[in-house]
Amino acid sequence: MVVLKGDERIDFLLAEENMRIIQSKEVFAFSIDAVLLARFTSVPITRGKILDLCTGNGVIPLFLSRRSQVKITGVEIQARLYDMAVRNIQLNDLENQLEMIHGDLKDMPAILGNGKFDQITCNPPYFPTPVTDKRNINEHLAIARHEIYCSLEDVIKACSRLCKSGGKVSIVHRPGRMIDLISLFRKYRLEPKRIQLVYPKKGKEANVLLIEAARDGKPDLKILPPLYTHNENGEYSREFREILYGK
Repeated sequence: MVVLKGDERIDFLLAEENMRIIQSKEVFAFSIDAVLLARFTSVPITRGKILDLCTGNGVIPLFLSRRSQVKITGVEIQARLYDMAVRNIQLNDLENQLEMIHGDLKDMPAILGNGKFDQITCNPPYFPTPVTDKRNINEHLAIARHEIYCSLEDVIKACSRLCKSGGKVSIVHRPGRMIDLISLFRKYRLEPKRIQLVYPKKGKEANVLLIEAARDGKPDLKILPPLYTHNENGEYSREFREILYGK
């Protein structure tokens, strides 16, 4: 039996009606960005291994387990979130497919080995580290949102080392960091292959970037059609509703 702690609650995992997830508004609740990355990512179906860095409460491994039968490992530096992720695996009876590691992503190449994964996903901190008095007073949220324990370059470098040659790395970020991402990908032998921009509605600037690169890949970038999360009436678009709740 899974025990809840503090202000934790159990939610449905959106379209996955037979899956549940432990969340906490004070510690961690997954965002739309995680849902988008899990849907965007190309995954091996029956052979290979998947790694999710900055896994939080394990939401992306949970989503990916519905699309793939391979082993999935999540890495989380915060002890409280790691504990939530472990209990989420137990809650959904996925101990045979999913595992969690409590640790720093920068240490993972030494721990897990170089070139061991076919697919790596990451929903990293988006924002440069602010001065201490401007950080979120909630330590858990500050670490999740700001580059306190890892920079974007740390993330890309670790992904490159952990990914097999020919394997893929998928990241969700802010559109304003697109050039940084592409530059760092190429610096670490990851060739951008697919990009999709997500917009709140037509006529608005994009607010989410999805990008996938191949380790040692050849240059050939595909720009996917835009995804609009809302229609002109302010309601979820049909395409986005299908992503969230299924057809």
